[in-house]
Amino acid sequence: MLTHKGTKTINTDRLLLRKLEIEDSNDMFKNWATDSEVTKFLSWKPHDNVEETKEIIKQWTLEYENDDNYNWAIVLKDIGEVIGEISLVRINEKHYSCEVGYCMSRKYWNMGIMTEALKAVIDYLFSEIRFNRIVALHDTKNGASGKVMNKSGMKYEGTLRQASFSEKRGFYDLAIYAILKDEWNSESRR
Repeated sequence: MLTHKGTKTINTDRLLLRKLEIEDSNDMFKNWATDSEVTKFLSWKPHDNVEETKEIIKQWTLEYENDDNYNWAIVLKDIGEVIGEISLVRINEKHYSCEVGYCMSRKYWNMGIMTEALKAVIDYLFSEIRFNRIVALHDTKNGASGKVMNKSGMKYEGTLRQASFSEKRGFYDLAIYAILKDEWNSESRR
């Protein structure tokens, strides 16, 4: 049985992963919510104003009341600023599995930051919540996301053809990556 504990604070060398707060609205708006390059492969459009960002964070903060809600702000310790977000987008209790999703300011791409965040979240989900399988999907045109998954220890399992649809792009393929608890424990990725 999964032992849900919700979004607990996680520290890494460079990052603080914590619950999002209304006060993070400006950082989110400025750093990624308005950037069409960041949101290009996401299911939502860039935000038009900070009020839109505040409303989303307000909804997320209400969801923190549920122990099965996992949604972290990614704070870069050096600057004390929220630069991204990582969360569980799906949980399958019966199969002890979940799907993780993430996004981050393009200013911090290619620095290993998202890999660091994903590894920390994977470790938390396996060791504290007792998931057995963690999955991540990405648009096949977003190869950088696949690199993050691979560097975090996840293995490419295949391509789901025309598995998703958006008004912006129509039907598109998704690459699926996953890691099992046994693999994580044997690889000593911590």
